[in-house]
Amino acid sequence: MPLNQTTNKTSVFSFIIQALKGEHQDFTQGSIRKGVLLLAIPMILEMVMESVFALVDMYFVGRTEHGRQAVNTVVLTESVLTILYSVAIALSMGATAIVARRVGEKNIDLAAKSGAQAINLALLITVVISLSGAFFAPYILQIMGGSQEVIALGTPYTRIMFGGSVVIMLLFLINGIFRGAGNAAIAMWSLWIANGCNIILCPILIHYYGLTGAAIATTIGRGVGVLFQLYHLFRGKGLLRIKRSHFTLDLGIFKTLFDLSWVVFIQFFIASASWMFLARLITRFGEEAVAGYGVAIRILMFFLLPAWGMSNAAATLVGQNLGAQQPERAEQSVWKTAKYNAIFMAVVILIFLVGSEYITSFMNKDAGVVKVATEAIHIVSLGYIFYGVGMVVTSAFNGAGDTKTPTFINFFGFWLFQIPVAYLLSITLQWGPTGVFIAILTAEAGISIAGVIIFRRGAWKKVKI
Repeated sequence: MPLNQTTNKTSVFSFIIQALKGEHQDFTQGSIRKGVLLLAIPMILEMVMESVFALVDMYFVGRTEHGRQAVNTVVLTESVLTILYSVAIALSMGATAIVARRVGEKNIDLAAKSGAQAINLALLITVVISLSGAFFAPYILQIMGGSQEVIALGTPYTRIMFGGSVVIMLLFLINGIFRGAGNAAIAMWSLWIANGCNIILCPILIHYYGLTGAAIATTIGRGVGVLFQLYHLFRGKGLLRIKRSHFTLDLGIFKTLFDLSWVVFIQFFIASASWMFLARLITRFGEEAVAGYGVAIRILMFFLLPAWGMSNAAATLVGQNLGAQQPERAEQSVWKTAKYNAIFMAVVILIFLVGSEYITSFMNKDAGVVKVATEAIHIVSLGYIFYGVGMVVTSAFNGAGDTKTPTFINFFGFWLFQIPVAYLLSITLQWGPTGVFIAILTAEAGISIAGVIIFRRGAWKKVKI
């Protein structure tokens, strides 16, 4: 092997190791390409593990005695849990934006205090969600269109998932704090540890407790990941280290976080509510359609979340560079990240066009479920390049603190377009689930195009937080 090839391979390997170690980097100077990749590598791997969470549950649950009803329970529960995910993502985005801005200003103590205030806010909100979800679990499944068999089988699963929502909230939030500080590696390792526990515990607990065991395994796995995060947040050697005094209520920071986060929550709730409506719409076409839709969404998200991980790099780079008064460098970082994400998504489209039926049949052996899932993947994935670029732009808006712009885009794209079109195609024109899949494709592509057009105007560069 030529010496230069050996050297190049060694250099690439060393770069990946550097990214995974999470050593402190100043992302406000030096190569933008290097900065994007140092953040993107661990962020992609982090989101791969988040997507594996859902796939592991779906895989093992689908092989239980009442597989189809169990899968439906997971689909319907997760559809409602998207509200919780919206809150968690909103808080994590708010934390990322304000922590990144303070780090860019080189005010590390204030960055740590902002992270602590975000945890205070998260715990306050989670208490309400946990108690409400646990108490109303059977009614949630009923409202979502679950059959009597699904309600009877799935209520304990739904109750545990909502009751343990504090670990979901903290896992998302604290990773947002680490990402804002530029330490994406810790965020990655917390998901790997959490998912490793889930993979080990899921088949064991499902064997003993059935569907309920999946909820227990997932909650324990995420809990272990949170403990890992807290250790590094309080005793770690990274740039950011939180002290007890940082948790003393600071109304100024608290208000800034709330102002940022509630808008992001509306932003993601708009999207989540649309997905809830689509899931409810799918129930009109029978359990086979619901299960197929659920399998397809899990597979689509498995490949979509890594792209989201890369887009998170844009939020950190935008926040830190705006804090350092370098708006043009912030914009260059976004276009560089969008380019890499588009290339990744193009590869994913090819994978789906060639192997989607094999992938879906691996996840579920029911021929009817596989047929629905394969069709969904073929249609929805055609817009993946649009989705990839759109996610980067949305993260950039949020990282800059301009949370209102993507919120308005989502409102028009999801509620005024996707929901009416899905109903028109699937019910009025009687296209069935196919109409829902086409509505998803067209809405997501339109949202991405609108985001790019507005981003290029540059108003986000002037936002102060």
